[in-house]
Amino acid sequence: MQAVVLQDLSKTFPGGKEAVKGISLSLRQGEVFGFLGPNGAGKTTTVKMLNGMLTPSAGKCSVLGFDPSREPEKVHAVSGVLTEHAQMYDNMTGIQNLIFYAEIFGISKEEGRKRGLTLLEKLKLEEAGDQKLAAYSTGMRQRLSLARALIHRPEVLFLDEPTSGLDPESAQNVNQLIRELAQEKGTTVFLCTHQLRYAQEICTRFGLLEEGRLLAAGTLAELREKMNAGAELRVRACGISGNGKFTDSRIQRQWKRADGESAGDVFCTKIQSEAEIPRIVRTIVEAGGDIYGVEVKQPTLEDIYFALTAKGKEEEQ
Repeated sequence: MQAVVLQDLSKTFPGGKEAVKGISLSLRQGEVFGFLGPNGAGKTTTVKMLNGMLTPSAGKCSVLGFDPSREPEKVHAVSGVLTEHAQMYDNMTGIQNLIFYAEIFGISKEEGRKRGLTLLEKLKLEEAGDQKLAAYSTGMRQRLSLARALIHRPEVLFLDEPTSGLDPESAQNVNQLIRELAQEKGTTVFLCTHQLRYAQEICTRFGLLEEGRLLAAGTLAELREKMNAGAELRVRACGISGNGKFTDSRIQRQWKRADGESAGDVFCTKIQSEAEIPRIVRTIVEAGGDIYGVEVKQPTLEDIYFALTAKGKEEEQ
């Protein structure tokens, strides 16, 4: 069974604003899925429909087989949600907040304390557990919000900008916990962010969103193949362009000069497969070129996203 399924999911608000436009995708159990796009792309609206906070205008969705519109309480029992501005109780301590939310899920006070202390330790908040929430920094609140979302050990976790406001060390702890949940516990993570570089580091698959439309979905390798983006080969060498030593004119026309280096210059060319590299290197050497370094630069998630949005604008025109 798929953990999360969206079928032609759409949402139009009163007044005619179409926030989500016919999105279809599915998430396997145990994957970290990056739902990516700028602010206003429809990420939060989609998550609200997946949690029963909004009713779809068209299409349908499910979480572990439950329809959020008809069975929101069952969805809440198996899922956890971390929003960017989660609310908790300032007059209670960190551990008191966690025990309180554990009891809402039917967990005993003793078990809630045990789970809460474990989560506080994992998120490096153990020393702040007995402090009132009013004394917490923004980053500490964010980490406690994640602990709250995990207190009932959900099978699906919805995260909205989980590292927002965190220092690098805290962000690293959160990312490590996300990976552990997916790899060791089989938790499905639906992560919303506009930070494409961050998503590329932590997610195993991606959905690229713009103005409510799903532009593409897949692993990074699948997205690269879909865009037929190829890669850039960077060679640091002497004697491969403009000096008569490099005689393969077909390849020579493809080269462009990049930033200079102390030993040799850097030249770039597009390749479709790494299988091309040995032939190119051999040709340069046989032509008398001296190679000091070879590097392959693959298109990033950011490159692919901007290529897709640019393509969409061209098609509209």
